[in-house]
Order: sequence, then C-alpha cells, then structure tokens
Amino acid sequence: MNLLVINGPNLNLLGLREPDIYGKQTFSDLIDMINEVCKSEGISVTTYQSNHEGAIVDTIQEAYGKYDGIVINPGAYTHYSIAILDALKAVSIPTIEVHLSDIHSREEFRNVSITGNAALKIIYGLGFEGYKRAIIEMKEYLEGKNING
Repeated sequence: MNLLVINGPNLNLLGLREPDIYGKQTFSDLIDMINEVCKSEGISVTTYQSNHEGAIVDTIQEAYGKYDGIVINPGAYTHYSIAILDALKAVSIPTIEVHLSDIHSREEFRNVSITGNAALKIIYGLGFEGYKRAIIEMKEYLEGKNING
C-alpha cells in the first residue's frame, strides 16, 4: 500500500506559526510521526510539502498510478483552491483531508473546505492525532472496510 501525504502552505513553519493554534511540535516532528505510524501499519509513505499551489497540483497529478491513497492538508488552499480540488477529482485517488485546528471554530472563511469536496472525509481539530487517524482510516478504506464519514 502506497500513501502520499501532502502538506500545504506554512505547515513547514509548525512550532513557530501560531503555537496557540497549531501547537509547539515542529514540521519535522510531524513527518517523524507520519513515518512511524506508516511503518507500524505496513504502509509505504511519501511526504510532500509546498507553499505553492501549482506545485501541489503537479504532485497530485504525478500521483496517478503511483499511490493508492492521499492524505492532504491543503492549508489555506483548503478554502479557495478549485485547482487542487480539480486535480484530486481528476486522478480519482481516494483522499482524506486533515487539519490540525478546528476549522469550524475559527474565522468564518475557514469554515468552508473547497478541496474537501474531493475527500472521503475531513478530519479536523485533533492536531497530529488527526494525521494518524487519517492514515489508519485510509488503510481501512483501501482494505475494503468502511470509514465513518
């Protein structure tokens, strides 16, 4: 099972960026946790981070035929990137969207997830645990088990 985990803009600044919202753990800590979870679940994982919308679109398009599932935190692109939404729809790779913070308890514009329209589900507000849950639920989905929407 091959999984692609994509992180969007400013996630590389975890630990520095608004620690009261995103916590004090670093992006490196996040990648280490993702790798540990995937190793323990027997999943091959590739992680990717970019601050550039087009680069994320390119990565999604290049995932076609290579990955069984995508876990994505599009960051701010969540709320307006039709390009990322269209790329996810085009490749038809099962996708779970994840957010560290509770997007529904923040500014009104963060309440809408455009990119989530291509996702099996959206997990938010659980910090790093949300990524772990997304990885495990993607594995269960790919193994033919139901996931809670």
